[in-house]
Amino acid sequence: MRLQAQLGEASFYLALTGICVLAFSIRLFSVVKYESVIHEFDPYFNYRVTQFLTKEGFYDMWNWFDDRTWYPLGRVIGGTVYPGLIFTAGAMYRILHFLHIPLHVQEVCVFTAPLFSAFCALSCYGLVSQARSPGAGLLAAFFVAIVPSYISRSVAGSFDNEGVAIFALVNVFYWFIKTVNTGKLLDAMLTVASYGYMVMSWGGYSFIINLLPLYCLACIFFGRLNGRLYVAFAPLIAIGTAISCSIPVVGFNAVLMSEHFGAFLAFVVLHLALLVSYVRRMLSPKHFMLLASLVVGTALAAGALVASMVFAYVMKSPTLGWTGRSMTLLDPTYASRFVPIIASVSEHQPPQWNSYIQDLHMLVALAPAGILACFSRLTDASLFLVLYGLTAVYFSGVMIRLMLVLAPAVCCLAAVALSDLLYVLCSSLRSFTLASLLPTSIDTPPENGAAAETKEAKEKDAGEEATPTKKKPKPRPSAGKPAPKLYQLPALVCLTLLGLVLALLTLYVVHCIHASADMYSSPSIVLQSPRPDGSNYVFDDFREAYAWLRHNTHPEAKVASWWDYGYQTTAMANRTVIVDNNTWNTSHIATVGRAMSSGEAKAWSIYRSLDVEYVFVVFGGLVGYPSDDINKFLWMVRIGGGVYPEIKEKDYLTPDGDYRVDAHGAKTMLNSLMYKLSYYDFAEESALSTGQRGIDRVRGYPIGRMNVKLNYFEEVFTSQHWMMRIYRVRDQPLRDPTPRAKKAGKAKAAASRRG
Repeated sequence: MRLQAQLGEASFYLALTGICVLAFSIRLFSVVKYESVIHEFDPYFNYRVTQFLTKEGFYDMWNWFDDRTWYPLGRVIGGTVYPGLIFTAGAMYRILHFLHIPLHVQEVCVFTAPLFSAFCALSCYGLVSQARSPGAGLLAAFFVAIVPSYISRSVAGSFDNEGVAIFALVNVFYWFIKTVNTGKLLDAMLTVASYGYMVMSWGGYSFIINLLPLYCLACIFFGRLNGRLYVAFAPLIAIGTAISCSIPVVGFNAVLMSEHFGAFLAFVVLHLALLVSYVRRMLSPKHFMLLASLVVGTALAAGALVASMVFAYVMKSPTLGWTGRSMTLLDPTYASRFVPIIASVSEHQPPQWNSYIQDLHMLVALAPAGILACFSRLTDASLFLVLYGLTAVYFSGVMIRLMLVLAPAVCCLAAVALSDLLYVLCSSLRSFTLASLLPTSIDTPPENGAAAETKEAKEKDAGEEATPTKKKPKPRPSAGKPAPKLYQLPALVCLTLLGLVLALLTLYVVHCIHASADMYSSPSIVLQSPRPDGSNYVFDDFREAYAWLRHNTHPEAKVASWWDYGYQTTAMANRTVIVDNNTWNTSHIATVGRAMSSGEAKAWSIYRSLDVEYVFVVFGGLVGYPSDDINKFLWMVRIGGGVYPEIKEKDYLTPDGDYRVDAHGAKTMLNSLMYKLSYYDFAEESALSTGQRGIDRVRGYPIGRMNVKLNYFEEVFTSQHWMMRIYRVRDQPLRDPTPRAKKAGKAKAAASRRG
């Protein structure tokens, strides 16, 4: 028996190790299919800062003023960045080089997210083990290791904050629930340390600081208040808030913003509830009621005073003390009405229903069953899983980016449901012997068949002999302990359900591999298109254009583009940009939007006032790339119009309210700088490339103006597939565009003055 237990434990840890290896390896398709490269847009800023950290050191990075961004304002890096990811990658780089493993910092950044996905699987295992059982924890680790929603932001090359933040999120929950179960102060300190790392890593820490107070209040309401809850919650709020204030990007927002006030309310309510519980034990019921009547009256008066002060403070802010992104979560229409810069980001949009099936697969069906299973055996830990799941579902429905927060919750709940189902099926099969699973003759008496064998087995377990003539009465359950429930299903039903579970798990694995290999491994910087022979054609226009800027412009050149490409420009071209993906200064971004939506002459004067020397646009009309600047142009108009009232969206739409760039397009749209930079010489090129003159393959119709002329900008580079077009801002216009009649009038007026 001891050897069997040791083998079982060894196989258990072997399975957990295999899950970690699976979590890491399934995220390597991007490296295998493409190359070891940083993905998307935001990760390029993190990579650039990590490079600076490894070269210059911690303090220089913390005090770094970056003059390559937001010209002429610049950016203080230490006070505007969540440093958790950067410090983690920098520390791993230093450790590897200390061990004489000479990996380049780019390789460390590329593989950071897959490594932490394995750590996240371990945290999910620990969380569900504390809430349910080690078997359920193993299933949770398996689910979260390959769930597509999490893979989407943790593939190799996705060097974004979420790559480590989802692990940090689940890790906080694990240590918190462990502290609730054990009541140990050491576990509470590890909870605080985990929370501090989470605050350093991602702005999503506000989800934790609102969910845990909600859980605390729920425990008080349902009569689950105890000392272990106090040990878990009180140090987290007190010390965790102090740690948050010491991180510059958060600062005193940890005590001044409304999204943290719920934690302070729960902190006060927890202490009051414990005080009431203590006084109730010390006094008789009569004296307690007398004291309670006096205290309640005083508390109501003091509470009303404090509430009025908080209300007055909150009302001073137009957003009631909430950040713009938090207001978007509470009111999904807020961003579209007041902050178009937030609404313009695709990951801030609500998800479609098919996104849940695509990103969670069968877990969508198992998660509600997991909630019911948690209620069937409700504990402090299972109550937390229920609250985590319900709140994550709401927030994911508001913003597709928060599907990342939902993924671990759904994996944990699905693991609880599937674990309970497998327990029932396996418990039922244990009561059957091999002979009972085989078909028997109709003439065989029940006593000689499966029923008799089952009966004999039960009576042997009871320590009694089976007699055909006399039945022993069943022992009555003791009054102190309820009789255990016996889950027993027919063998055929058990085998059928086990086969169905195995089939679903197989489909889940196949879907996750497909999602990782074909849906989420493609870097936005390098694109592929399938050829008829099965091979792939590579579009490398972005890196081609950034390399041209790096090698063909002087180091101090200022480059303007839409803010989506700012991080990539500074990291890959090493040139100064006007705006980037930080989006902290809406008016600066609106200025760029104003220039793009204005006529050529006005845009030239705007860019000259900003010392801009080069402007580039992303254009997909020739090859059918839909994420180009023409499709983003209305957001430039809306953001620019939010600061400059002369820009009105209706001027860029047809009388029917349509956005078009063909002959029916609005005159203001066809004269805008964005239109001219995108379609300059396009008609001739499309006729040579596709044989169809002026056909935009993204919009699907001929463009409105075929012969676009530029007087203030000069084309200096167009990438191979016309996806990146770079223009130089002329020092002077190519020719004087003033109409001849106007010039003649000016000359006549000058002659009359001389006469």
